[in-house]
This record gives sequence, structure tokens and C-alpha cells, in this order.
Amino acid sequence: MAFDIADAVKSKIPKGNSNLSMKKPVKTIYTCQACGYQTPKWMGKCPDCDAWETLVEEAIRAKPGRQDGGVSYSSEPIPINQVELAAEYRLLTGIDELDRVLGGGLVPGTLVLVAGDPGIGKSTLMLQAMHGLAQNGGKVLYASGEESIRQLRIRSKRLETNSENLLVVSEINVDSILAMMDSIKPDVLVVDSIQTAFNSELSSAPGSVSQVREAAVALMMAAKKTGIPIFLVGHVTKDGAIAGPRLLEHMVDTVLYFEGDRNHVFRILRAVKNRFGSTNEIGVFEMNEKGLCGMANPSEVFLAERPANAPGSVVTASMEGTRPILVELQALAGSTSYGNPRRTILGLDQNRVALLVAIMEKKLGLHLMGHDIFMNVAGGVKVDEPAVDMGIVSAVASSFLDKPVSEGTVVLGEVGLAGEVRAISHIDLRIAECKKMGFNRCLIPHSNVKRAGKVKGIEVVGIKNVSTAMEILF
Repeated sequence: MAFDIADAVKSKIPKGNSNLSMKKPVKTIYTCQACGYQTPKWMGKCPDCDAWETLVEEAIRAKPGRQDGGVSYSSEPIPINQVELAAEYRLLTGIDELDRVLGGGLVPGTLVLVAGDPGIGKSTLMLQAMHGLAQNGGKVLYASGEESIRQLRIRSKRLETNSENLLVVSEINVDSILAMMDSIKPDVLVVDSIQTAFNSELSSAPGSVSQVREAAVALMMAAKKTGIPIFLVGHVTKDGAIAGPRLLEHMVDTVLYFEGDRNHVFRILRAVKNRFGSTNEIGVFEMNEKGLCGMANPSEVFLAERPANAPGSVVTASMEGTRPILVELQALAGSTSYGNPRRTILGLDQNRVALLVAIMEKKLGLHLMGHDIFMNVAGGVKVDEPAVDMGIVSAVASSFLDKPVSEGTVVLGEVGLAGEVRAISHIDLRIAECKKMGFNRCLIPHSNVKRAGKVKGIEVVGIKNVSTAMEILF
């Protein structure tokens, strides 16, 4: 009898398991972990964002039917003027600086993303803010995927954030977090961090583009459906951008960046997106052994160590939202033996400084092309407002001429390419802050003098161009 190979193979398959031979292979796709670009084949370089070695193989998830497509918030479209408006209600965290950046507190159902460098204090800020809500009688659920509940307890003891209403759990499964949210019904939920969140229906690892996107969508729908505000803590890449897909920033209602230098004790909380408030507000914190402490008067802090009668040191006023802040600009101009002089700028726009140096070279006759120029904003704060142009010009000229600017003088104004000093906004608030901090003279654009009027206790001097300002200062 002839031996049939096909019969032999069939005889090895157990009865009832004949479908093993009919199993379909899992379909996969390669997804860029930097921008979310997808391709059926692997490539070394992403064609969308030009990043190398970022394409990761992931299993394709079957798309849900129309009946499972998501949560519907209204049964049918209605005219916008017929939508009922309730009285605006905001939850206060008890941290004034955080509430200011949020626009006055937490709006029900809002989704807030807090991002920053590792170790900058994101988790510390969240734990202190949730403690403030719990102290006011609110129930808070803090879900951490990076720390155990014992580690959270150790940190809360150091920060003195102990409250019965502050519930903590170590969990990364999004479905489990949402189930706890339905059963506990907290007033606020914190997910620390969104990069550790895991959806069991996806085969990719936590932190991948697919996992971050699906987790954020699930939490967003839960926030809108229940009206519970949700904080998402996010990591940033080495370039300073939020890790994960760019879609993450579009889905959330508010994006807060926690900035600061590890060598300084000051931290800046800045809103780059806020659907329920201004994006110009900042919060200033000081990091100490008890955690983050809000600074009610940042101007006093930034000017506390200003040297007296030092060439290259000038005080100017920058508007951060509705609050003026006095900062010290420091400049150092020194001759160089190289063909290309160095321009090292910290806390300011490097291109803006280069433009102002060219204006000084042309309009003031200062030969700065043969000098290295170093500039810094004391305290580690970043200033990107055109109103500090005259402060930059005055600081560079002071260092180049080796002549100090009068200790009680503040310099303000935007500089045009023709050397003219142009008007700036909120001049009355800036002058009031200068007077509050004890300054007795303020150089402002000539077109702002009429609006500023006479202020008792401080001399207001109008300047039309940079040449006039240099004659007054030096």
C-alpha cells in the first residue's frame, strides 16, 4: 500500500482542533512612534517626519461597527442659541498659581495635559493640587502607573499631602481605571502618566503611538460623558515636544508646560492651549523640601540678587497674561580673536537679539561685529515679548561701553529696523509694577507717554529712538 503524506499529516491533527490548520495570520502595520505615520512595510526613516528608527511593528485592530463607534453627547443637532447655559462653576485646587493658569479653576469635564522634563515636578504638582481639592471636601482618584502606592505614600508624607479623600492606586490598564472611576465617582481623576496607560485590546507596548492615542480617546470620552475633570501627566522628548502622537495635544482641552532649569529653584507653569481661559498666563513656583510653593510676587524673586551698578545689567518689564513681571537682563560683550563672533543667548529669542545687534551697529555706530555677545535672563525665565527690545539694547550697550545703567531705572519699548522705539501694550500696568518695586525712573516709548500720564513717585521719560535712549542712559 502506498504511503500518503497528506493522510499522515491529517492523522496527527487532534479531533475537534482541525481549525488549527485554517488559522489566519495576524495582520501587522508599522507605525512611527514620533508622528504616527503608518506603512505596511518597515523603513529605516519615516517619510513624514524624517525620524530614524522610529517605525515599530503593531498588530492591526479590527475597527468597531457603527453601533460601537463611541459616545453620543446629543441625540440630534440643535441651534446653538437654544443650548441651555448653566452658571459657570470651577473647582479650585487651592494653589493660586495653578488656578490662574487654568483660567480660574477646573471646568467640569475638562481634559488637561501637564507636560515637562523628567524630574521637573509634574507629579509633585499634581499630588499637591489633588491634596488641595481633597482638603476642600472633594474626592480625588490618583492613578499612577510609575509608582506603587507605597512610594506614593512616602512622597505624600514628605509633601504633607495626607487626606482621606485622596485615593491612590497603582494601575496602568485604562479599562480598570475607568471602572474605578464609575464606581468611586471622584470629583477629579489624575492619570500619571499617559505614556504608561495600557489598553488590553492592543498588542503594542505601553507608550506607543497606538496605546497613547486609544487611552487618550477613552479618557476624553469618559470626561465629556461624566463631567469629571481629568489630568493627564505627559512626558516630553529630547527635543522638548510632548511624547506620543501630535493628536494628543488636539484632543485635550488644556495643555500646560512645566518649565525650569534643574540648577534653579524656580519653575514656570505655562499654558500653550486653553479652551476655557487665556494662554498668556504663567504660574511661578519655587521648589523646596516641602514641594512646590507658589510665588505671589515673582518680580521680587527675580530681582533679589541683582548686583548694584554693574555694567550689562538692565531691568525691564514683561507681561505674562494679565500680570507684569520685572526681570533682569544681563549682557556681556567682549572682544574676540576669531573671524565669527559668538552669540550665546539664554532665555531670549536668538534671532531677535541678532537683529537688535545689527540695528545698534548701524544706528549707534557701535562696532559689535568684532565682539562676542552673551545674554541671559536671570532666574531661568524665558522672555519672548518685543516690549523688552530696549532692555536688550541697553544691556548690550552698557556692557560694551562698560557703563552701568542707573540702579533705579527700568527700560521698556519695542525697537523697529529704522531704530525707532515703538509703542507697547499695558504700559500703565508695567509702570505700576515698577513703582511697586521701588524704581524711580522708567524709559518708555514716546507714543505711550500720553496714555501713561503722570505717575506720582516715578519719573516717566519718553524716547523716540535708540539714539535718544543712549544719550539719556549714558
